Amino acid sequence: MNAVDIKFYFNFRSPYCYLVSKRVFGLDERFHINWQWRPLGGWDGRSKPDRVVKKLPLARQDLARWCARYGIPMNPPPKTTDPTRAGAASLYAQAQGKLKPYLVETMHAEWGEGLDIGQLDVLSEIATRIGLDAHALCAAADDPANLAQLDTYAQEAETDGVIGVPSFVIDDQIFWGNDRLDFVEEHLAHLGAQKTSQKI
Repeated sequence: MNAVDIKFYFNFRSPYCYLVSKRVFGLDERFHINWQWRPLGGWDGRSKPDRVVKKLPLARQDLARWCARYGIPMNPPPKTTDPTRAGAASLYAQAQGKLKPYLVETMHAEWGEGLDIGQLDVLSEIATRIGLDAHALCAAADDPANLAQLDTYAQEAETDGVIGVPSFVIDDQIFWGNDRLDFVEEHLAHLGAQKTSQKI
């Protein structure tokens, strides 16, 4: 069985990406997957600022319910937090084979501890926690090539028809939202991507 390609569109500022970060890599235990990491920066993949003002109270209520269900902390970051550096730095973490711990730890720092992941001292601490070179990760956060890659992924998301994060794109199928992982799993099963130990 060849691994199924999944484009994983993600923005570190999204609370629903925080939720999905706690569950998404569990799919690796059950299916043959080739993750195609697609981090976004700024407002890409998120509601625009004028809509956020209206949406925030309801979104925080909804987030609190989900966090309670998953048994994870909820401590939102400053409203001024910009996710762009975290997204750019994730490309370095990916190249070092540390994408999963970087994603999980960065989202925990932001939404569990309330830290501003747009600050280099916060990213430096995250690097130290997961065994990455803090200086190199912070350099990657401001690397023009990485920032340009985020813009390229934003354009790719538009081409793919992605309208929000987290989104999973498998061929012509788009699964949008933290609560769509069950559908992703069903689709992978339909494609026959289960690992042998998972088949009945």
